[in-house]
Amino acid sequence: MNIHLRRYLFRFIIFLPVAWLLIILIVLQSNEITTNTSSNAKLKDNNLNHRVGREADEADAFGGDALVRLGNHIVPLNNKSANGQPSSSSEAVRVIHEKPEQVAAPQLENPKQDLNAPGEMGKGFEVNKDKLAPEERKKYDEGFQKNAFNAYISDLISIHRSLPDVRDPGCRKIQYKAPPATASIVMCFHNEAWSVLLRSVHSIIDRTPPSLLKEIILVDDFSDMEHLKKPLDDYLKPLGKVIVVRQSKREGLIRSRLAGAAAVTGDVIVFLDSHIEATEGWLEPLLDPISENRTTVVTPVIDVIDDTTFKYNYGAVTSLSVGGFDWNLQFNWHGVPEHERKRRKHELEPVRTPTMAGGLFAISKRYFEEVGTYDAGMDIWGGENLEMSFRIWMCGGTLVTAPCSHVGHIFRKRSPYKWLPGVNVVKKNAVRVAEVWLDEYKKYYYERFNYDLGDFGDVSSRKLLRQKLQCKSFKWFLTEVYPEQFIPGDAVASGENNQLHHPVSNLCMTISEDNKHLRMTQCDDNNQRHKWSWKRKPLIETTKG
Repeated sequence: MNIHLRRYLFRFIIFLPVAWLLIILIVLQSNEITTNTSSNAKLKDNNLNHRVGREADEADAFGGDALVRLGNHIVPLNNKSANGQPSSSSEAVRVIHEKPEQVAAPQLENPKQDLNAPGEMGKGFEVNKDKLAPEERKKYDEGFQKNAFNAYISDLISIHRSLPDVRDPGCRKIQYKAPPATASIVMCFHNEAWSVLLRSVHSIIDRTPPSLLKEIILVDDFSDMEHLKKPLDDYLKPLGKVIVVRQSKREGLIRSRLAGAAAVTGDVIVFLDSHIEATEGWLEPLLDPISENRTTVVTPVIDVIDDTTFKYNYGAVTSLSVGGFDWNLQFNWHGVPEHERKRRKHELEPVRTPTMAGGLFAISKRYFEEVGTYDAGMDIWGGENLEMSFRIWMCGGTLVTAPCSHVGHIFRKRSPYKWLPGVNVVKKNAVRVAEVWLDEYKKYYYERFNYDLGDFGDVSSRKLLRQKLQCKSFKWFLTEVYPEQFIPGDAVASGENNQLHHPVSNLCMTISEDNKHLRMTQCDDNNQRHKWSWKRKPLIETTKG
């Protein structure tokens, strides 16, 4: 009996683990079947969701491949081929421009960045267009022609692309007080490239504290490109804080900005162009001086985004420039003058600038209205930046650049926009500036075209504004704000175009960047370092504008 009992007990001990193993295998198999069933159901649901989106052919009708890659759905650029070697740009382009079956829905989350993808960390990206297929070569050329920058390359770069932290290390240590103000971004556009516009918007959203960003107001200045109509509205709707204001006719930058400003509900208006990229920590340095004094107007450091490769270029804080102007009433850049260097306690302190480029600046909404907004009599673009600069300084405000705020901007070599036929809007706007703000100094501008002022409209309301605000004289501006500006009336004589020309070599005299050496270089009418005059004082000076 004991032998039989031990035999059965031995068998039970042996088969018990086997039984448990079989039970576990059965349970696992059951779960796998359930999981596969659920995954297949989800896949069907996803496919159903994609079917209700736009078909690719419909997308082509309003913008082509750029709109097929709605959101951040640019096909990832794998820089390595199967053998592990870098693939050619033309191979990568063929993958990216391959037409998908459906249009992907907008991707609102910022995905994990592939730092080897085109343009990441602000790197430039190049394509040898001679190696492109004829259809792709046509897209490349048309993108440049329509936009005056390389829209083809832009379409290959993520609209959420990463950028380096371009701030001075000292800027990263500054702890800004939480400003009691919110910012409303006003961005006007006319026929802007899809990827460039969305990258501008997303760079703001991705790099701005939500508590500081009240809204982004996009003002469409009567664009006629289909992708900037309903497709843009559909894309922006889920973003929440983005509003589109539509102009019923072509108004130009100035009146479009006024339309955007009228819709602002935040405390500070930040005017930006539609081909920019905001960087890390860009907004706080703009708001901080305004929180201290609402009559302060602040511009960021404007970095250069290459119009061909989209490389993000930036410089050290020591290379900071401030704005000026020449007597053609054209804006120009020059180094921080010695008197301003001495005034500042450290190089990260906002620097006073006589004028601003005008495309990017922050201003208290209340102060913007008090100081007279924009001159609505100006057309399209041009001159409004100098008018605003003179008005701020002469009417009690201060204009500064914040060294710790960086915004990249695509500087184009030409304007791709249509202008009013038969009207020189730049001259018209400049004459309005001169009539209202330059006092007796306006003659130096008018001499450039023999006092042929043309029709510049009625400026009586702007002159009344100047009286109401009790603004100072332009002589005060030149003495106190821009003392380094050259006054043509101080010169006894000057050469043609203020240049000193050597007829044998056909070169003109210029001065080195450090202002220490004279050189002979190719003549350039637009280079202020080439312009000289003989003054009543016993020395020769450059005109500095």
